[in-house]
Amino acid sequence: MAVIHHTRLVPTKLELLASWLPSRPWYGDGAGEPELANAGGFRLDDPQGEVGIEFIVVTDARGPLPAAYLVPLTYRGAPLDGAGHALVGTMEHGVLGRRWVYDGCHDPVLIGQLPALIEGRAQAQDQNTTGTPARGVTCSYAGEAPLPMDFTTTATDTRENTELPTLNGMVLRLHRVLRPTPEASSLPPRGTAGHIAGSWQMPHGSRAAGLFATLHTGLRS
Repeated sequence: MAVIHHTRLVPTKLELLASWLPSRPWYGDGAGEPELANAGGFRLDDPQGEVGIEFIVVTDARGPLPAAYLVPLTYRGAPLDGAGHALVGTMEHGVLGRRWVYDGCHDPVLIGQLPALIEGRAQAQDQNTTGTPARGVTCSYAGEAPLPMDFTTTATDTRENTELPTLNGMVLRLHRVLRPTPEASSLPPRGTAGHIAGSWQMPHGSRAAGLFATLHTGLRS
């Protein structure tokens, strides 16, 4: 079980993301400084207890319409070999010292936990409280056979998603640009084999819910 320390971070997560997000192809139009807020998300436990895993939802109030983004991050006590391209930045943690922060779509520890989450063998955890399940996170899997454990770290970014393929042809699509679709939170959406859904806080105070990830079989759609 991951222990959550309430301590100072320098820079903060939002400060790191404000510099990193504009470089992503799925982020807005790139104009102006981001106006970010932490709007929700959840954590996963690393079975080895070494790597922090967090799925953060951030909202950006810049522009006439606020946008919401899903940002999976991993926190490590040392650099991840071969993952320099996925480094978001480093921060000083008041208890753990220097932490290397990575785009989790390129980290094998986060990717290795995704099949367990979708199948219900792992439970989403609260972002801020140790040992507390996350509220409002739902997952499903419609297949009969266990999910393959070979999601690759060859993640492909599109204008709205990040796609993670498996060697047998499945694709896990992480929805980077979040759309409110509450009706899809309890069952796999049509044409998919599984999903992860959750909710987040909008800048004006209301809550939205939608898909965080969908699992597709066969060729990419």
